[in-house]
Amino acid sequence: MIKGVSVDVYTPTANGTDRFGNAIYTSAKTTVDNVLVVPGATSELDASRPEGVQVAYTLHFPKTFSASLEGCVIELPAPWTGTYSVIGCPTPYIEVNTPTPWYMPVEIEAAHG
Repeated sequence: MIKGVSVDVYTPTANGTDRFGNAIYTSAKTTVDNVLVVPGATSELDASRPEGVQVAYTLHFPKTFSASLEGCVIELPAPWTGTYSVIGCPTPYIEVNTPTPWYMPVEIEAAHG
């Protein structure tokens, strides 16, 4: 039987502004269980996209998770240990067309800093 891992999702929330009027963000941590981790595709690294985003991994989130992941950062456990940024705004598949527990592919890239 296929079983996913637990990942930590950090969701940014605007929490006021600084003295220059820029938004100040804090992050709320949510642990999501049963997430599948798949190595990222390399198709975006060809000559037509020399500065394209490199997808480190594709995560498949379970149907039990329904929050937006746009702008989020995800922390993976070993053996993928690291912090990764969500690429774009992931959208789930139509639930009735996904017979497994997973329905939302999420591409992530390495986040440094």
